Amino acid sequence: MVNHRTSDERAAHLSAEDLAALRASLHEQRLFRREQLRQMGAAVPAPAHRPPHGRAADGRAAAREEVRAALTASARMVLADVEAALERMRQGRYGICPLCRGPIPLTHLVVVPQARYCGRCRQARGAGE
Repeated sequence: MVNHRTSDERAAHLSAEDLAALRASLHEQRLFRREQLRQMGAAVPAPAHRPPHGRAADGRAAAREEVRAALTASARMVLADVEAALERMRQGRYGICPLCRGPIPLTHLVVVPQARYCGRCRQARGAGE
């Protein structure tokens, strides 16, 4: 099936107020993720006492570093998604699924404002937004 609706017609499901609220949410998320990344980059606490030596201490330090790296990667990924959503807003493509060209429901955008896909296409892709 060919979808002949224009981008303006598809975006009409979001009011100016909806878009303003979603934009504010995205800006808030962007600030939070940037601060989170800044803190993680600077978060190397100085030990109050001499750290224990041995394999157990090395294992704990390696585990902490692995968790920090995973959290950093996740925060960077969410930040990139937020930036992409803001760009879609600037281009007038926000809230439109790029696969089926259908609207992404407002109820989903309120929960996940950086969502790229509608529910059906997200399930088909197996994407865990």
